Amino acid sequence: QVQLVESGGGLVQTGGSLRLSCAASGRTFSSNAKGWFRRAPGKEREFVAAINWSGGTTRYANSVKGRFTISRDNAKNTAYLQMNSLKPEDTAVYYCAIGLGDSLSTKYDYWGQGTQVTVSS
Repeated sequence: QVQLVESGGGLVQTGGSLRLSCAASGRTFSSNAKGWFRRAPGKEREFVAAINWSGGTTRYANSVKGRFTISRDNAKNTAYLQMNSLKPEDTAVYYCAIGLGDSLSTKYDYWGQGTQVTVSS
């Protein structure tokens, strides 16, 4: 059974940093794209960042470009999201996901349970 577990969320002040981790178990996903999404209170889930299998190609939402960095360690079956210069509008539940394929536009088939990130002003 595939399971994704996010960790690293918490409460941080504006301008602070957090590093989210997403550990996968039950299967190896070294050939699949991985992504991060978020859902803020009262809003739809939105795309944050994605990375291809090798880590050589990434994509970011305009709202986080230059502040967030997605990475992965295939040996650990884990993806990361380094979040710097956090703003109150980054407050949301963050979800990691694994794609069906390697394309950054792939359909995401596996999802974690989410980790709360709260940025205080």
